[in-house]
Amino acid sequence: MKFGIFYEHQLPRPWNEQSEYQLLQDSLTQIEMADQLGYDFAWEVEHHFLEEYSHSSAPEVFLGAASQRTKNIRLGHGVIQLPTNQPHRVAERVATLDLLSGGRVELGMGEGAGPAELHPFGTQVRTKRDRWEEAVKAIIPMFTKESWEFHGEYHDFPARNVIPKPFQKPHPPLWVACSNIKTIGQAGEWGMGALGFTFVSPDAATAWVNKYYNNLLNHPNRLTDYPINPNIAMVSGFMCAETDEEAYEKASGWTFFIFALSYYGRKGVDAPGEGNLWEEFQDWRHSKKAQDAFKGALIGSPKTIREKLHQFQDAHVDQVILLNQAGKTSHEDICGSLKMFAEEVMPEFHAKEEEHAKWKADVLAGHIVLEDLETQPYDIFSHQNADIVRLTPEELKARMAEKDAAQKEASD
Repeated sequence: MKFGIFYEHQLPRPWNEQSEYQLLQDSLTQIEMADQLGYDFAWEVEHHFLEEYSHSSAPEVFLGAASQRTKNIRLGHGVIQLPTNQPHRVAERVATLDLLSGGRVELGMGEGAGPAELHPFGTQVRTKRDRWEEAVKAIIPMFTKESWEFHGEYHDFPARNVIPKPFQKPHPPLWVACSNIKTIGQAGEWGMGALGFTFVSPDAATAWVNKYYNNLLNHPNRLTDYPINPNIAMVSGFMCAETDEEAYEKASGWTFFIFALSYYGRKGVDAPGEGNLWEEFQDWRHSKKAQDAFKGALIGSPKTIREKLHQFQDAHVDQVILLNQAGKTSHEDICGSLKMFAEEVMPEFHAKEEEHAKWKADVLAGHIVLEDLETQPYDIFSHQNADIVRLTPEELKARMAEKDAAQKEASD
């Protein structure tokens, strides 16, 4: 199993003139340290206007800086929002970063969130999936063709040679955001790596891993011509400390992450420059739902985290991405957590990577046939917090009604 670290660049209020500067400097120091400790990936999101949730609106700039302070760690766009970017600019920036880093870029692509982010760019939520698919078809050939033109519904441009070309040939590995769990199955069809949130149970992880590989092998539906990237990575809240109690105390940022994402998903940006999400979070942080969020996350002592990771290792998850920088978690606690995990947990799982690679090769070659398990029981609620799975309000209401009915029937 491989391990990544994940950055939203969260910055709860109150702020001062140095807050954003210090946030970025601390994050670069953390990634530099993670590189030295042997972590495999550093992932950076792209979000716009989500004031306390994410100050990461120019990930290519931040990752460019990280490329000059690291040597081995791979630098992942997790993800670039295709509906808010021109295809040419995506290709140009990704190729430039790949050259600067000596071929260490992972290209994750996503649709963006809701109206708060998309509307200022002139994009409607109802068109974001179609825009995303069309943008993939437009972008990928730019990495290899010296003359490429595209004429679609949302993008139309004449023949040009988009330069520079990436260091990796034909281009960096492709990933797709799976904020809706059903996209994991589609990621398999598309032949892209799946970037999703933590599964709430080992059974759910196994079912979706099997679905992914069976779709990749038996139901391919590539959007254009590109090498497949058979990988499943899951993001998890994270804090490693000497005891479970100490880890829980230091990991309140994970509950803020869940609260903030749910808040923006429900309300959008209702008072630009005037809100105080951290203040609103205070009542919720002690709720049962907030405390339950700790259970599925990788928060605890090295022993506790090791036991949880074994479950996902057995399900053949390829990578676990650790979300440490959340809420007001301090720089010192993040560094201490990353160091303890790297020294006391990570080596055991890194040592099994060769065994896992052989399993994957056997699956892709057809020597191992995975059972086609039913995923419906693990649908929306396979994630540790349903709020971070982006559904329409109507879909979420229907799902909640189904869950309530099932619980009532079970209690009867």
